[in-house]
Amino acid sequence: MHWFTADPHYSHGNIIRFCARPFPDVAAMNAHLLAECRARVKPNDDLWILGDFTAGRSTDAQRREVRSIFHALPGRRHLIRGNHDEDWGCDLPWDSVAETADIVVNKRRLFLCHYPMITWPGARHQGLQLFGDVHQNWRGSRNSVNVGVDVWSFRPVTLPEIERRAVGLPVNPLWDRVEPGRA
Repeated sequence: MHWFTADPHYSHGNIIRFCARPFPDVAAMNAHLLAECRARVKPNDDLWILGDFTAGRSTDAQRREVRSIFHALPGRRHLIRGNHDEDWGCDLPWDSVAETADIVVNKRRLFLCHYPMITWPGARHQGLQLFGDVHQNWRGSRNSVNVGVDVWSFRPVTLPEIERRAVGLPVNPLWDRVEPGRA
């Protein structure tokens, strides 16, 4: 099974305030995010984190905490690099690290990127783009869905869950300009 998430920002204290996350402190946030992940993702599953695994600049203590969290994550771990993912976090023993990924899950082409996009490979053929970065500010459109923790109850999600949400999202108003006849 494939699981998708974005923007956990492990050990990033300011993200609680920036995104009005319902946690009293970083320790509670880290514990909750990890518990949600461990409750869903199994050892043989693929976990795709679409950026901002952590906060980037950090103290040695924060880096140790993030490394510990990384090793506690279940499944095959894949990182799509985000704007806060510095080299030290990308150098953890991920199963893959990339700027983007173009994969097929359940016969559906998915283009994974930390950032929302207006078009992507496979867009003309019912490809779905998954992203993060914007936190709670935009859930996405019918064919480009935010998988960030801030809009998914702080847990990773499956493609069927994403597809159910996608049908209720609006068509991107620019879609006909960039992909004529594909609304």
